[in-house]
Formats: sequence, structure tokens, C-alpha cells
Amino acid sequence: MTGISLGIGAWGLVTGIAMVKAGMGVPLCVAMSLLVFAGSAQLASLPLITQGAPLWVIWATALCVNLRFIIFSAGWRPYFAPLSLRHRLWVTYFMADLNYVAFMKRFPTPGAMSDQLPFLWGGVAVNWTAWQAMSLLGIALADVIPTQWGLGFAGSLALLGLTGTLLIDRGTWIAALVAAAAAFAAFALPFHLNIVVAIAAAVAVGVIVDHFSQTAAARPAAGSDA
Repeated sequence: MTGISLGIGAWGLVTGIAMVKAGMGVPLCVAMSLLVFAGSAQLASLPLITQGAPLWVIWATALCVNLRFIIFSAGWRPYFAPLSLRHRLWVTYFMADLNYVAFMKRFPTPGAMSDQLPFLWGGVAVNWTAWQAMSLLGIALADVIPTQWGLGFAGSLALLGLTGTLLIDRGTWIAALVAAAAAFAAFALPFHLNIVVAIAAAVAVGVIVDHFSQTAAARPAAGSDA
């Protein structure tokens, strides 16, 4: 995680500045950074908040953006199911995209909890600290840093970098392309609802691709049994 902490920090800085520039007070920005702790959902919801979008639209957008954590949770379940409910709930607050990627590369199959938990906590400590420190710095310096620096573009690059780490097979590539096409096609929708449309389309296509992939994989096995 130390190798990518600079990127995480840059993204946190952009998010902290964006919250203040959106017109939110500093106490609310700090609370959002510490409690929400979900950069993509924060950045997606900020334009809706500033435009006075209905609360259900803001909640739906944040929910759709964070649907990927259901997949992460399912992937982590075999590893951390033996933990108590209280411990699992505490762990979930710190879970993040790149923690999942790093963890699964280190432990492709469930192993000893004595190895997995220290690795997880080491990763989330670096991720959380890098994010929160720079996000709070962005909140503090938002009125000093000019918008001409183009930090919004830097945030977009950070999101693209994060997306690249998740494109690991044909199914995710297809889902990403469908999401991009749907976002452009629905761009005219109000309150940035094209984001919700893109996510819904990508999830639907991802489920279909996964279903047919599993069916195709099962056919040779069925043939060999026969």
C-alpha cells in the first residue's frame, strides 16, 4: 500500500477541496470525510448536493457508486467469516478498493487468520491515514489553493487509475465499456443521473457475462463426467 499511498493522498486532497468548494461548511466536510470515507461516492454526490437534488437521488447515486463493495464483501467473506460480528463491522469501515486488490494478490485462498489480519490492518492503516490526512489538508487549504491548478482533472486521473486496477478479466472490461457508453448516452439526464444509469447497465451486463461464463465452464466438466 505504501507504493500507491501518494495516489490515494492526491485523491483525498482533491475530495477535501471539492467538498469545501461545493459550499459545505468545514465541520460538515470533516464529518463527511471521517464518517463516509468513500471518495467516489463523495465526489459523485457533491454536485447533486450543490444543485439541490432530492435526497433520494443523492442516496441512490451514492448507493450505486458503492455497489462494488458488495462484490468485495462477498470475496472477503470466506476469509473473515470466523470473526465476531463486532469485529467484522469494525473491519468494514476501513475496507477500500485497493486494500481488496492488495489483499487478494497476497492471499488468493483463505489461510491462517494470524497472517491475514496483520496484513489487512497494515494495509488499511496506510490507506486510511493517507486518505484522511490529505483530505483534511484539502479542507484546510481549499480557500488557498486556486481552482486554476486543475485539481479536478487530477481527481479524474486518480479515479481512472483506480478503475484500471479493477479491470482484471473480460467481464470487467465489457462492464466498463458498457458503463462508459451508457454514461455518454444518458448525459442529458438531470442531477447526473447518467451515473446511476451507467452503473445499472454495467451491473446488468456483468451479471449476464458472468452467468454465461459459468455456463461455458460447466459444459466441459459435464462432458467429461459423461
